[in-house]
Amino acid sequence: MAIAAPAQPFEHLLLDFLAYLEFERGLSRNTLEAYRSDLLQLGTHLRRTGTDALQARHGDLADFVADLAAGGEDRPPVSPATLQRKVACLRSFYRHLRRQDLIADDPTVHLRAPKQSRRLPQVLTRDEVARLLDAPRGTEPPALRDRALLELMYACGLRASEAIGLEIGDVDLESGILRARGKGSKERLVPIGSAASRALVIYLGRGRPRLVGDRLEARLFVNHRGSGLTRQGLYKIVQRHARAVGLEGKMSPHTLRHTFATHLLAGGCDLRSLQEMLGHADIATTQVYTHLSAERLKDVYYDAHPRARR
Repeated sequence: MAIAAPAQPFEHLLLDFLAYLEFERGLSRNTLEAYRSDLLQLGTHLRRTGTDALQARHGDLADFVADLAAGGEDRPPVSPATLQRKVACLRSFYRHLRRQDLIADDPTVHLRAPKQSRRLPQVLTRDEVARLLDAPRGTEPPALRDRALLELMYACGLRASEAIGLEIGDVDLESGILRARGKGSKERLVPIGSAASRALVIYLGRGRPRLVGDRLEARLFVNHRGSGLTRQGLYKIVQRHARAVGLEGKMSPHTLRHTFATHLLAGGCDLRSLQEMLGHADIATTQVYTHLSAERLKDVYYDAHPRARR
């Protein structure tokens, strides 16, 4: 039986855990930062209550979760979805401590977050997608980049991090295939489609060379200085064109991924193929889009059938 180790500075435990996540599990920088932020919150709570991380019991961690859910004068209550993520982080952290024989028992075994109501992701109609993709006008390099970027995100269901992380070598226009690097550095191949391919050919021929100039830059999408586009830069591009066509407040970069999945299912794509194209490790994650398609069918039915609402 493992024997609980003597107290160690929380910061040391945190750094060791993050190193494990980065080097052994290969998690992305964004995921590591989320784990770090969640656990720093835990560390602050434990210091405030005078509890050592290695001596914390189930009740200590349940109090932490309840405190987050309740909020306070200087902070709003944490949403059920965020609480689920934070509890998952705590479980991962304490399982790691248990594997290292730093604790005798895992205090998160029965730890639960408030149940999360299933929220269906927002998607665009085909007309709204067409309006958005037509928003970047003109032949200037930024417009050519934006058109290719939006077309590709919708064509391939890319996450924001995957879109900005693309390198020129990840796109094979001859075969119409793109290599995306998803969560945990997992790679997948996704068909590009003719509209996105045409936009990319124009961007690579007339837009990107003028943006990059003499710089040596491997990233596919670049900013006006010729360096790789950032997540913030991508968000601004999407929001600017969404505002231009009256979609402000209705979408984010991830909306194009949801729309890609929903439109593929509506067009007859099977769930396993969609799972592979989205890069979901668990098909249960993909199944939310079947519910979304059903909801959209109901909307169409009630709007169209003469006796549906009687």
